[in-house]
Amino acid sequence: MNSNLIKNNYSLQQSVESALMKYLNDLDGESPSNLYDKVLSEIEKPLFLTIMDHCENNQSKAASCLGINRGTLRKKLKQYEIYR
Repeated sequence: MNSNLIKNNYSLQQSVESALMKYLNDLDGESPSNLYDKVLSEIEKPLFLTIMDHCENNQSKAASCLGINRGTLRKKLKQYEIYR
């Protein structure tokens, strides 16, 4: 994890808000489409990759960390083509 984020107590929420504001500004006045699905997929895949690494690819442990059941985790790993 970036030590600057920890030192500055920069929250995950602030990171997402900043990224969304940049994304919307970069659209230069164009209306976004399908933003909800785009944001979820952009956040979920690195979330699952990071947690799987953190849990040493132990799906039971990863599901527990995420607060989801193992079946849901397996479905999401397949959806994002994360094979471990």
